[in-house]
Order: sequence, then C-alpha cells, then structure tokens
Amino acid sequence: MATRPATGVTIYQVAQRAGVSTATVSRALRNDPRISDPTRIAVQEAAAALDYLPRAAARSLAAGNRTHALGLVLPHIDGPYYADLLVGFETAASQAGYSVIITLANPRQDSRAAIRSLAAQVDGIAFMARSAARSDLIEEIARTRPVVTAARSRVGANDAFFVENEDVAEELTSHLLANGRQRIAFVGSPEPGSDLGMRHRGHQAAMTAAGLPTSTHPVFPSEQEGRRFALELLESGMEHDALVCGNDELALAVLQTLQQHGVRVPDDVAITGWDDTVTARYVSPGLTTVSQPVRQLGGMVVQRLSQRIDGADPTAEVVTLPATLAHRTSCGCNPTGGNNPNESNKELP
Repeated sequence: MATRPATGVTIYQVAQRAGVSTATVSRALRNDPRISDPTRIAVQEAAAALDYLPRAAARSLAAGNRTHALGLVLPHIDGPYYADLLVGFETAASQAGYSVIITLANPRQDSRAAIRSLAAQVDGIAFMARSAARSDLIEEIARTRPVVTAARSRVGANDAFFVENEDVAEELTSHLLANGRQRIAFVGSPEPGSDLGMRHRGHQAAMTAAGLPTSTHPVFPSEQEGRRFALELLESGMEHDALVCGNDELALAVLQTLQQHGVRVPDDVAITGWDDTVTARYVSPGLTTVSQPVRQLGGMVVQRLSQRIDGADPTAEVVTLPATLAHRTSCGCNPTGGNNPNESNKELP
C-alpha cells in the first residue's frame, strides 16, 4: 500500500517538543523572517521528529482523499536540460490526471520549510537533480509520501532513476586521448552524487588509466559562468588542449567566448559538452556532446510515483537509462558525412 502519514500529531505537540508557542510553530514552518534561526531550526527538527503535517493536509489524508497533485523539487529551471525535464514530467502527469507543483530548492539557501510545505499539498514528490534537499530531509518526507529521486544519488530505499554518466564520460575522454589530446580538463561542479559528479568521476578514470594528471575547474554549469571561466582561461594562457564540459550550456558559452578572442576550436582546444541541445547541432564547429533521454526520464518518474500512490508493490526500483555519444567536430575529428545536424549520434572511433 502507498505510504500514509501519521495524522494524529498536532501543532500543540510540536510546540511542546520545541518549547515554543503554537503561533511560533506556524510562523517557523512558513519560514517567517521574524523567527530567529535557532528557534526555526528547533521547530523544524521537532516537526521532523514527530512526522508533523499541517492540519489541513492531515485531515485530507486521514479521510483517504488525494490532492491529485505531484510535487517536483528542482534547483532551478534555467537552461534546456530542465526545460526538457519539465516537459517530460508535466506531460506524463497530465496524462495520469495530476497537476504539478514545483518548488525550487537553491543549494545556497535553506529550503526545508518550503519542501515540507510542498509535502502537505501533494500525493507524491520527485526530487530531481542537485538541490538543497538533503538526504535526511528526503528520508523524512518519504515516511509520509511516496518519493522518487532522479539524476541524483539514491536516498535510502526509495525509487531512483538515473541516466548513464560515468561510463560515457570515460568513453568521451578516452576519445579525446585517442585523438592526441593530453592536457584535458573537466569543467563543471562535480558535486558528490550528482550527474556532474559522476561525469567527473568517469573523466578522471580515463585520465588515470592513461597515466595523465587530472585537472578540474569547479565552474557552476551556466552560460554566465562559462563565459567568465573562458575569460579566465584566456588570461592564464590556455594551458589545456581539450575541455570536457559538464553540460552544453557551459560548453557553448566557453566555445563562443574563446572563438571571439581568436582561439581556434578544435585546432587550439577541443571542447565537448553534455545534453545534446538543439544549439549544439548548429554552432560551428558542431559540438560533440552526449544525448540523454531527459524527457523520458521525467515521464518515467511520474509513472513510478503514480504506481506508488495507487498502492503498487513498494519494492524500490533503481533504473538507469542509456546515454549516447553525439559525435560532431568540436572534439577534433570529422564524423562520416561532415557536420550534418541530422547525423548527430554516431559511435566514436
């Protein structure tokens, strides 16, 4: 059966455990700025320990009712990756009869109150990609709601969905090495358990196997940071002959900025990305990257959440979807047939 919350806990019990008034509990769980950090933390810890839900949600669930809504926790919604993820998630949710409520959990901010509030409004929650949702908070939510994680490290015994990262990143780096590149750097934030973290690990494995030193530039994967990094690289004297970027957004920003300052790609430096965005197919040179089924990932997460809400076998699923190298010319060699945007997915020699 689907997980149900303990509905008997009241705000009075939370207040008693935290040693504050019920009004303070209410304000703290709304992240009211008038509440001091120590008090807010004490209230949140008390609510977590008691599996407390706001009374409206508790009444609804105790009566066996549903909200017919799914929660989606993301770090942000910028860039093509998250656009595709949202399309896949929302399309599948609509087909299954659910609305979607999105909460953005910026890793630089405390989003615990917002996520707990989201849990009170939905039948199940997906935690996708890196975000401020720590593992202990996800496990807390999972005691009262079906939870699925995607594109991030698995939490506890919950369902988890991934797209292959580590092996493909190792293969991509090995291809650059086979083309004579030796001063290869990884560009991106390799956070443990994240997609970029696994790509970084695969890249390092290939460099270590080749007996070469590893180099990592922990750049936030956005266009703005990509441009900033490229300018810093120019100032430092272009020490690398290849860059394995954590996503296309970074790669395209780096590629364009370097070209604007006279650097030849791939003659002076090879550049690869990840995501296979539409733009990657039409820049010059065409961006060698990795195609991953992001929309399918979002849809599969909804399907699994829906099954769990309907009382499906609670045995957790761990699913890894395949990724495919999209071979173009920014890596330093030409795919058969030239840089044809319709011939993007080819095996690398």
